[in-house]
Amino acid sequence: MRDRERPAQTPTTPPTPPPGDRAPRAISWVHVGDLHLEDADGWRSRDDLCAIVDQIEQRLAGAIDFLFLPGDNANHGTPDQYDAMTRALAPLSMPWFAVPGDHDFEPGDLSAYDAAIAPEHRPECVVVAGHRCIFLDIVSAGAGGPDFRLTMHDRNRIAEELACAAAEAQTPLVFMHAYPGDLAADGDAVARAFIDGGVAFVDTGHTHYNELLNDGRVVYGATRSTGQIEEDDGRVGFAIVSVYDGVPSWRFRRLDAPWPRVQIVAPCDRRLVTRPADPAQVPRPGRVTIVARVDGADADACVTLDHAGNSCAMTRDHDGWWRGDLSLAAGLHAVTVTCAQSRDTIDILVRGADSIPKRGLPVAPGQACHAIGAWPAACIDGAQLGPNRNGQKW
Repeated sequence: MRDRERPAQTPTTPPTPPPGDRAPRAISWVHVGDLHLEDADGWRSRDDLCAIVDQIEQRLAGAIDFLFLPGDNANHGTPDQYDAMTRALAPLSMPWFAVPGDHDFEPGDLSAYDAAIAPEHRPECVVVAGHRCIFLDIVSAGAGGPDFRLTMHDRNRIAEELACAAAEAQTPLVFMHAYPGDLAADGDAVARAFIDGGVAFVDTGHTHYNELLNDGRVVYGATRSTGQIEEDDGRVGFAIVSVYDGVPSWRFRRLDAPWPRVQIVAPCDRRLVTRPADPAQVPRPGRVTIVARVDGADADACVTLDHAGNSCAMTRDHDGWWRGDLSLAAGLHAVTVTCAQSRDTIDILVRGADSIPKRGLPVAPGQACHAIGAWPAACIDGAQLGPNRNGQKW
């Protein structure tokens, strides 16, 4: 399936008129980490997946564009494990897309994976709301295990898809099982292709722990495993990723966390800035609009914006985003959005009107050395307990 254009889903709460004339380009998806489905644990991760699907349907249906599975879906790549996965996902009303991981390739090929998962759930490319979502297979060309390699088909396709995104003025996004730095060959070239193509976010699995990388040009996200969790006392959850006018935001949500849920999507948190000259990421002094998504709230919810001891109410626009304006001087500002008992905080860098951002050449692109470290607000502890190349004892 290629280039399927599907409008972004929007919440059903009554709209309010948006400020300005230009509608934002925005996409949001749910990332459910490596499932590692098998009967040896009593199908525990299948049951966790069922609970995640139920919560998504109850709280997020109509507000999320799709669900992503980053590989290692079946722990041994067997038909019964894929049957458990597809049955658990059947109640979803939103699309779901998967890529293979090394455990899916354990039989030595992806025949069971391909037979069990319909082609519409394993696309090469999907276009959603002006975003070109590129899905890659990094296991088929390898020898098995963590011998990650791109097929020549996918190497060529990266260039083609990024060229198409540029020609169509689309924002490219990439979905793959592991970071380019985990590839056995050509990882640096792949990461530089992402830089040259203007990729806004690369979503991955494999680490088994929550992590964000920022190599100065591209943001990479990895969500903890569902079936083999090595952090946070094994608490299950999922990540919600948004890209709002080119601004990436990422938050992990524990399955037992209270609702509603708040996520600031614009401007950029300082940790995730990749285009310092872009005012959508690094605003200029003056009026700055803060945008947030609030999930699972009542229609009459009160959402507040707090900065430097001052608080104001936010309003909901016709696309379901919450907005509030601040007057900010040059410098670093902590901004918080609150709804009921839930809140999110980001650090916004406001660049002086006459200042020029410093930009060096990319160094070690797509490598885990660019991990941003612990970020408690995003549920990242920075311990890096996992099986990937940069993981600690596992």
